[in-house]
Amino acid sequence: MNSRADQLKAFDRLLTIMDELRAQCPWDKKQTMKTLRHLTIEETYELGDAILDNDLNEVKKELGDVLLHIVFYAKIGSETNNFDIADVANEICDKLINRHPHIYGDVQVENEQDVQRNWENIKLKEGKKSVLEGVPNSLPALVKANRIQEKVAGVGFDWEKPEQVFEKLQEELAEFQEEIRMNNQQKMEEEFGDVLFSMVNYARFLNINPENSLELTNKKFIGRFQFLERRAKELGKTLKEMTLAEMDVYWEEAKNRAKAE
Repeated sequence: MNSRADQLKAFDRLLTIMDELRAQCPWDKKQTMKTLRHLTIEETYELGDAILDNDLNEVKKELGDVLLHIVFYAKIGSETNNFDIADVANEICDKLINRHPHIYGDVQVENEQDVQRNWENIKLKEGKKSVLEGVPNSLPALVKANRIQEKVAGVGFDWEKPEQVFEKLQEELAEFQEEIRMNNQQKMEEEFGDVLFSMVNYARFLNINPENSLELTNKKFIGRFQFLERRAKELGKTLKEMTLAEMDVYWEEAKNRAKAE
């Protein structure tokens, strides 16, 4: 791997290129934080895809794209004398040192749960009014549910055992089934949300990231369905012309092929 000197040299090269692009490129000169925002979100999702695909070469490329955006925002901040890349780096360094008193201070911890609790308590001492302030409003609902539960668990508001969470999930499922029986659309939606929230909570107790888990299932389904489409095309048929029984044969074939790989 590269030495620290080479790493710093590479970062300095990126900063220099960013300066040049901002001064000379018509497109780069026009960008603002707002115009970059949606592109940053897109790059972050692309990085997430590469991580789930375990494509480390692609992870490297996507990390570069995300790093470029960080440098870009810092460059724009420096032009208005609000902050530059050194301020950005020092801010996160100070935060990490302050929130890791078990490394940079004399606090003793026994496990990662202690670290999480300390982290959330320190944030409150820093002026946060609520533990949940750090959960962005614009997060996708599934990710947000997981982060909410992690945050409150960090200050001790949590179940003691996974079995308790599973019982709560069963309770929510029963309430959902009751609203289905009553055919109350609004209540059905509310109870379904409770079921999902409980599922996310149970996943957390099993050390399963629900967002990653669901996306892996999405990818698995897409792969199998596209295999089904290819098989139909080989037979000179469209999916609408196939029976469910025929489609099921090729669906099982797709599953078996995936297991063999």
